[in-house]
Amino acid sequence: MNKDRKLIVAGNWKMNKTVAESLDLVRSLKIELSNVKEVDIVICPPFTALSEVSKAILDSNIRLGAQDMSEHNVGAYTGDIAALMLKEFSVRYVILGHSERRQYHKESDELVSKKARAAHAASLKPIVCVGEMLVEREAGKRRGSSIGRCVAAWPD
Repeated sequence: MNKDRKLIVAGNWKMNKTVAESLDLVRSLKIELSNVKEVDIVICPPFTALSEVSKAILDSNIRLGAQDMSEHNVGAYTGDIAALMLKEFSVRYVILGHSERRQYHKESDELVSKKARAAHAASLKPIVCVGEMLVEREAGKRRGSSIGRCVAAWPD
């Protein structure tokens, strides 16, 4: 396969794993994936584990991603997290527009676009999800590609 860019394999941990459980998983992943060079490996633990996981992967080939971020840089946005806050933990990637956020938080394409622009402006690599919910997939209504449901928005 002739490709211009390295492929990304990202794991979204969703709302699973305490900090201790996240560190246990990271220790195992570091051993199991230490020789993987042909793809970029990205893990996206819950926000509560970003600080500790960031420290745990410093000497590895694993990169850190966040599960979401605000389109705003600062302000009275309770519960949101800004790109610069993520960068403090050496986050390099951020998942945006996940089908669950679109469904449960009513995130629109317009909002996802604003978030992607904010991520890009902060030198984060957005992983923009364009896929469908399970019920849509089962009904044959595909939004995303046949390969995956999330795609990197901008190249390096």
